[in-house]
Amino acid sequence: MKELIKRIPVIGPVARSVYLRWIRPAKPFHGSEDYWITRYRDGGNSGAGSYNRLAEFKADVLNDFVASHDIRDVIEFGCGDGNQLTLARYPSYLGLDVSPDAVERCSRRFAGDASKSFMLVQDYAGQTAQLAISLDVIYHLTEDEVYEMYMQTLFGAAREYVVIYSSDVDESNPQSPHVRHHQFSQWVRAHAPGWRLLRHIPNRYPYTGDNDTGSLADFYIYGRGSVT
Repeated sequence: MKELIKRIPVIGPVARSVYLRWIRPAKPFHGSEDYWITRYRDGGNSGAGSYNRLAEFKADVLNDFVASHDIRDVIEFGCGDGNQLTLARYPSYLGLDVSPDAVERCSRRFAGDASKSFMLVQDYAGQTAQLAISLDVIYHLTEDEVYEMYMQTLFGAAREYVVIYSSDVDESNPQSPHVRHHQFSQWVRAHAPGWRLLRHIPNRYPYTGDNDTGSLADFYIYGRGSVT
């Protein structure tokens, strides 16, 4: 079969690629933390949601909220490679991630910006901010205990507001073991007394089958007061 594929002149490279996917097993999945540590260590990025028009949509919503509500400091759980942050206008920002490579990349990328700092999740010591944000993270938390701890930490770190950008359904994805959707709004109602949903902003680019151009995530703004 290898020799046959090599002899196909035009579609040979494509055919060989398909053939290799048949015989080469996918990398084993060892949990959400290991997945992202490995992904960034191997040179991967934060994914399509942090680039191009999806990143611009997220920045538009967040920058408008920060400006209109006089937000002074922001903490993000899951800063990733920092590309989304290049579009942000935050007076003060602390980004956390499970990946040492992601934290190092961000630290280098924003080395000249004293308003931004980064640290590993394992080093988190209870820092808080007026606004806590979670962008494209919750549906990548595949373990119940990791999801539970993340949600507790996210809301515990917010003094006034929490902004979540995620899907809000309970659903797993057998084809993508690193994806597990959670109906987080139910968790908030059950486990975050005093917090309520102030605003839901549907995605400007809803998912239509292409992760590069659309997303299943919407914005959900929680707070202890009203949002205008």
